[in-house]
Formats: sequence, C-alpha cells, structure tokens
Amino acid sequence: MKAKRGMPGDAKPGMPGDAKPGMPGDAKPGMPGDAKPGMPGNPVTLTDPKMMRALAHRARIAIWEYLGLHGPATATQCAEVAGLSPSACSYHLRTLAKYGFVEEDRASAADGRERPWRVRLLAFNLEDRPDAPAASRVARRLLVENIREAAEEVRVRYVDRESEYPADWRAASGEVFSAAHVTAAELDELRAKLLDILNQYVRLDPAERSPGALPVQVVVDLHPRFGPEEAQ
Repeated sequence: MKAKRGMPGDAKPGMPGDAKPGMPGDAKPGMPGDAKPGMPGNPVTLTDPKMMRALAHRARIAIWEYLGLHGPATATQCAEVAGLSPSACSYHLRTLAKYGFVEEDRASAADGRERPWRVRLLAFNLEDRPDAPAASRVARRLLVENIREAAEEVRVRYVDRESEYPADWRAASGEVFSAAHVTAAELDELRAKLLDILNQYVRLDPAERSPGALPVQVVVDLHPRFGPEEAQ
C-alpha cells in the first residue's frame, strides 16, 4: 500500500484514530449547527459505561456502521454484513436500540412484513477525564479499541486487493505519516480544522453526493509523541 512519510504538501487529512467515518469518537463539532444531536456536526458526549459497552461489540459496530453509511436496512440485510443469522442480528439491533444508537424505521418498509432499522446516534464524543469512574474509563477504552480493530480490517482488505482497484483510486488512496509541533491549543485548532474539511464530504444523504461517490475510510491519529512529564 502506498504510504507517504514526512510532511508532504499533498498529505491527505483524516479523522481521529479512535473514530470512524462520519462517526467521530473523540471529535469536536465541525458541521452546521442545525445538525441533529448525535449526527455529524453535533456529536453527543457518551458518559454511561453501559451505553459504551453496548456498542463495543464487533458485530454491533458493523451493523451500526452499515446503517450509518447505507441507510435503513432490515435484520436480514444487516446480518450479511455482520456475518450473523437474521435472528442473532435482530438481537444486536434491539440492544443497539435500547441504548439509542438505532431505531425502527417502519416508514421505509416495502411492505407490512419488513422491519427496517435506521441509525439514530452516529456522532459522539468520548471524554477521557482523570476523575471519570473506572468503569467509564474501561468502557471507553474497550469501545475505542474495537472501533480501531474494525477500521484496521477495512485497511487490510484494501491492501489485500489494492492491485485490483482502478488507477485513480489507488493514486488517491494511501497513508500519511507525519508530525506537528504544536501547543495543546493549536492541536485542538488543528483537529477542528480537519473535521471542518472532512465533514463537508461525509454526505450521509445520497442526494448530496457527487456522481460516482463511494464510501472511503478516513483515519487520523492525533497522539503525543512525548511523555506526560514533558508537558509539565
């Protein structure tokens, strides 16, 4: 896979490493203020460890992502993505619904027998406060690690079949390895600017997408390369 090192002028921005496309896990708002709570541009803060653990399951992450990227779908459709039986997928959908991540969308049903689901909460913040209860810190880390693993699977799948992609997609794809020398305030500003750019391209509504647009995973790590004692 093509990797870019250093600080090239054509480096491609992305999202925080503990986040998913359009689903910032530790992000600041970057879209218009009229976005619904829990949607890109207006993330909510998760503090309930039970809620975090509800999403911190690989199958549920896959289902949640699919609904967020592709819109309403039935348990049978989601089961194919998550590698589950429809009945098992229904159980996970009900768990996600219990904690507000998804909800039924009867209006999109093709007939009375269908039971489609849609995403309800797609963007959230995860605060890492020193005074947070231990249960919250553990749940946060579990959720972040599982989202990271899901993102890594997407990267590996691309690498395995990179040569099969059209040349223009191969040229536009890649990784950036860089560094920045900033203050904490400047890093926060950098994050906000990256999100502001990225959120222009999230475009969950198909009508807002350019012809030929396809979903792309974007990941950015913003982590200190220094020890905490150096920040004193």
